[in-house]
Parts: sequence; structure tokens; C-alpha cells
Amino acid sequence: MTARVTFDQELEDLNDRLIKMGTTVENAIDESIAALKNKDIESARGIIANDRVVDELEKQIEYKCLTLLLRQQPVAKDLRKISTALKIITDMERIGDHAADIAELIIEITDGNVYEATKHILPMTEVVITMVHDSIWAFTKDELELAHEVIARDDIVDNLFADLKLELAEVIRSEKDTGKHALDYLMIAKYLERIADHAVNICEWVEFSQTGKHIVNK
Repeated sequence: MTARVTFDQELEDLNDRLIKMGTTVENAIDESIAALKNKDIESARGIIANDRVVDELEKQIEYKCLTLLLRQQPVAKDLRKISTALKIITDMERIGDHAADIAELIIEITDGNVYEATKHILPMTEVVITMVHDSIWAFTKDELELAHEVIARDDIVDNLFADLKLELAEVIRSEKDTGKHALDYLMIAKYLERIADHAVNICEWVEFSQTGKHIVNK
């Protein structure tokens, strides 16, 4: 087996690990919103406990990347691919943290009436999850066009977040007793918006991996 074949297998293993980490954080987001919808406190606690799985995956991938850099001494595109992986696992770890942050807020929320008034949370969540999924896919499959599409979707999340703020402001005005919970929901939406921002960050690193240029989208 040639050194190049071995190295390509190592890169494929790296991709598999990244996909596993991406799937784990996607599931955490999905489960946190399901826990919110169903008022499932035990599920929320489980999400918080499982955040350590994401942390462990980050450590494993980081070790894999550093080992490849030291042993293989890659150049050009291979070097960018591995160094980019080191960058995006930080964003994925933060996505996992935000899913746990949402779960912590769910434990504090006792009023489900506010949720019924926030019709934009589910559409926002759906867009965010697809952004996370597609950003990881764009990196592992070298799909630059898909990365650009994910970046464009951030505007959808921003618009849904703006609509949600208006909804919650109306809840606070009309139902004074639910003010605190309305603020909790606002924080949940803010965490979702931040997750979308991390997906954008990943896609910006995909562009660097493919082109050597790191363009930060404002």
C-alpha cells in the first residue's frame, strides 16, 4: 500500500469522524426543540449530559488532525483540508454547547402558552438544522456551491428571528405574567441564531479549504 493511499484513507476517516460529530450536534438541536415542544424535562437533562459526547469527539478529531500534520506533513490543498477541520470542530463544539444551553432554559420554563405564541421557532429550527447538516456535508464532500447556499440561508434565520422578537414583544405586552418565560424563549431563539452563525463560519472555512481564501461574510 502506497503512502498516498494510506494518507487518503486517513483523510476519509477524518471525514467520517466529522460527519459523526455533525450528526451528533444536529440531533442535539432537534431533540432540544422536541423537548421544548413536549415540555420534556428529562429529555432536556439528557441533552445537557450528552454534551460531553460532543466534547470528546472534538478531542478525538483534534488529535487525528495534529497526528496527520506531524506524521504526513501535508502541503497545499491537503494541508488546508486538515487545518480547516481543526477550525470547524470548534464551531461544531459551540453548536453542541448552544443545544445544551437551550436545554437548560427548557428546564426553567413552566409556561407552555408562550411556546404556542411563537410560531416562528419551528421554521427557524428547521432552517438551522439544515444549515448545520449542509455545512458539514459541504466540507466533507468539497462542495463549495453548497457552502455558498448555506451562507445565503443565514438571511432566512435572521428574518425569522426578527419576526420572533416581534411575537414575543406582543406576548409581553398582552400577558404580563409570562414576561420572564418570553425572555427565555427569546434566548432560545438567540441560541438558534448563533448556531446558524457557526454554520456560516464552517462554510467560510470550506471556501478557504477549496480556494485558499478566507472570506468572512458580514
